[in-house]
Amino acid sequence: MDNWDEIRTAFQVARMGTVSGAAEVLGVHHATVIRHIDALEQRLGAKLFQRHARGYTPTEAGEDLLRVAQSADDQFSQLSGRIKGRGSDVAGDLVVTSLVSLAGYMAPMLARFQKMHPAVVVRYVTGERLFRLEYGEAHVAVRAGAAPEQPDNVVQPLVQLQMAAYASTSYVEAHGVPGGPEDYTKHRFVGPENRESRAPCYVWMRDNVPDASVTFRCTDAGAVESAILAGAGIGFMPVTEAQKHPDLVEVHAARDVWSSPLWLVTHVDLHRTFKVQALLSFIKDEVKEEGW
Repeated sequence: MDNWDEIRTAFQVARMGTVSGAAEVLGVHHATVIRHIDALEQRLGAKLFQRHARGYTPTEAGEDLLRVAQSADDQFSQLSGRIKGRGSDVAGDLVVTSLVSLAGYMAPMLARFQKMHPAVVVRYVTGERLFRLEYGEAHVAVRAGAAPEQPDNVVQPLVQLQMAAYASTSYVEAHGVPGGPEDYTKHRFVGPENRESRAPCYVWMRDNVPDASVTFRCTDAGAVESAILAGAGIGFMPVTEAQKHPDLVEVHAARDVWSSPLWLVTHVDLHRTFKVQALLSFIKDEVKEEGW
């Protein structure tokens, strides 16, 4: 194919569903998008999209093109990630991903790493989505739960994150502290919005705390912490994080069954690069020094 710009344009139209959406992603005028689509359809002798009031829908031929373009885009992303990871200096983009719940630990840690290596541009991305290391979406991932099993990843145990149950002083003054499970119906708990959460502490909560007693639910750990501090109820927090708040009362001490394993994950193609190794060593030293 002579003109990759046209293919790239068609790919974005298929992804976004509209000319204006594709134009915004590509940084071009919408007329350029239309011109590329028309030229590509003429070159191939086939209609790639059905035009309608809501946007563009790929035809069967368009779906075929989308699959090929997606594969090419993935391969270029993978190549880009590998190239960015090369070099003998701790410099350039360094993409790190973790769950949102770890941001309170990771962001300060990455800032300290950047002070040691000011030529590094940190890109810290969080979310529930599993970022694909094999396509260069991140250099290093910190993941929780069962050991990741994706092929071609290097997985190293980092730490068992200890969890305990806490309540604010204001909550305890108003409601007291439960003596055991028999008292849970008289108390209020802060829990996850996702009732099927696989976090060990929330599995325990699901099995031991009446659902009606979980009266404040949150989508992420930061919100849980804020709710507990505000007196909304009893909830789980990492021990190291709770120690920063003298207003908290420990309701139940940490238990092994509540702890969550954390893993350092890298792709085999980037694992041995200088900057990735520097960050992995730094994270391990920081975790050991801070006593996670």
